[in-house]
Amino acid sequence: MTRAAPAFAVALTLGLGAVPAASFAHHSFAMYDTNRTVTLNGAVKAIQWTNPHVVVWIEATPAAGGASQTWTVEATSPGNLGRIGWTRKSLKAGDKVAIDVAPLRDGGRGGSLRKVKLIDTGQVFSGNWIMPAKP
Repeated sequence: MTRAAPAFAVALTLGLGAVPAASFAHHSFAMYDTNRTVTLNGAVKAIQWTNPHVVVWIEATPAAGGASQTWTVEATSPGNLGRIGWTRKSLKAGDKVAIDVAPLRDGGRGGSLRKVKLIDTGQVFSGNWIMPAKP
């Protein structure tokens, strides 16, 4: 046996030991009511195109009128969105949108992205490959 073999065995063991730990880091969507869909109408305030999830802040106008409200909308990862047709430039601050979300169960102003429609162009982007947009 060479001197490199024990070092390789230790490195392999440590590397394989890290795999289960990474799988526990997956995030749950249990905080969202996936049986409901809320449509927000308003403008994109900001978008954060980073892992592990893309986040979009929407300045939404309530259907009943009144002051606008900021909603935080979580999507899947940039890689997953890219596989379903998104790019980093698909949404930008100021875009007028109608966005469907599975709302937070606690009634807070947040949700999981189902789909988004750009009002000016009519273009529609699916939101989440785990929870497909309802037709």
